[in-house]
Amino acid sequence: MEYALHYQQHLKGLIISNTMASCPAYNAYANDELMPAMDQAVLAEIKGYEAAGDFENPRYTELMLEQHYVYHVLRIPAAEWPNPVNRGFKHINPSIYVPLQGPSELGLSGKLVDWDRTSDLGQIAVPTLVIGAQHDTMDPVHMEWMAGAVQHGHYLHCPEGSHMAMYDDQQVYVRGLIAFIHDVDAGRFAETRPGR
Repeated sequence: MEYALHYQQHLKGLIISNTMASCPAYNAYANDELMPAMDQAVLAEIKGYEAAGDFENPRYTELMLEQHYVYHVLRIPAAEWPNPVNRGFKHINPSIYVPLQGPSELGLSGKLVDWDRTSDLGQIAVPTLVIGAQHDTMDPVHMEWMAGAVQHGHYLHCPEGSHMAMYDDQQVYVRGLIAFIHDVDAGRFAETRPGR
């Protein structure tokens, strides 16, 4: 989104996959929707580790995997996660990720905590595909709204997917992604109505 807002002249189209345009809205969704749906005793234990800054504790990692990741990050049993996912997690650079995101996956607390581009989305004029998923860590209602906020947006909803819908709702995700790319390449997308 930042690149599109600064360098649209270099873009033919834009794909925004499984992310929101507002970190405060993301935190609100985590606080108001995701955390209340969790087992509250487990959430209290997770929050205890977070309050102590004990993010490296194996029990914290186990709880997050069992109570959050397999429901909202990748809805596949962790033992069956694809090799690219495991490699990706293994190679996350915490010296970059943590200062920006914060150490918790239950909300943002890093440098991006106040980042919000919702009021600027209308400046994005290139054809834009926003992909969201029903079980995502991100709010699917917000992501659908984003598709209507840009000038030529289309929303792709992955009903069985989570944050990694490219794996757990792969057919819907890939089919929609390919169709968007073909439409943009053929010049058909500009004829569609914003938000559709």
